[in-house]
Amino acid sequence: MNGTNIIKLEIEGNPFIGAFGVATDKFAIVTQNISKGKEQMLRDALGVEIVKATIDNSHLVGIYVACNSSGILLPVTSEHSEIERIKEQIKGMEVEVLKTDMNALRNNILANDRIAVLNPEYTQKEEKMIADVLRVETVRRDIGGFNTVGANNILTNKGAVLNNRVNEDEKKELEELFKVEAEQSTANLGSLAIGLSVLANSSGVAVGGKTTGFELARITNALNL
Repeated sequence: MNGTNIIKLEIEGNPFIGAFGVATDKFAIVTQNISKGKEQMLRDALGVEIVKATIDNSHLVGIYVACNSSGILLPVTSEHSEIERIKEQIKGMEVEVLKTDMNALRNNILANDRIAVLNPEYTQKEEKMIADVLRVETVRRDIGGFNTVGANNILTNKGAVLNNRVNEDEKKELEELFKVEAEQSTANLGSLAIGLSVLANSSGVAVGGKTTGFELARITNALNL
């Protein structure tokens, strides 16, 4: 792996770059406010096309959009024009609106192309729609005591990074569930919100600008980069 696939970045001066975007092995969706230079850095690191969007007129698309290589879930607060813009830019992808009170979908859904862990407060009906759109098996559970499984953990098709509140037994359970090896880490100088601190897929990772060298090494090792 060469260095351009592992980068440190801030978006709008904020190291919590995962709040501003989400990545899959086919595309990444990020805030419209990203600069051309940083957009190119992300394109090079992740090896995918970058789609720019807003959700509910917010640039925090990374807390709202849950997706993988099969489908995209958007909250009910999305404007019709925002939904259409995403559909136009990502052809042939199932894009659906999930009717739920928990609109920060990405914060509450941790997914790769095989499995999704969901905030246990989602209903069975909501779980079924998530499973159908993302075409994955699903499980409702917390991770390390956090119901916000997407905000506090990282999962790609090649690896997983778990928050530091996970114990050894839970780590083993999750590795069996994910069928990838996992490591624990913080990001952005000790933050447990590791999902909101990175943009990652099977090809590369962008970490928030305050992430230490030690944290970066653990994250890249866990994601097999």
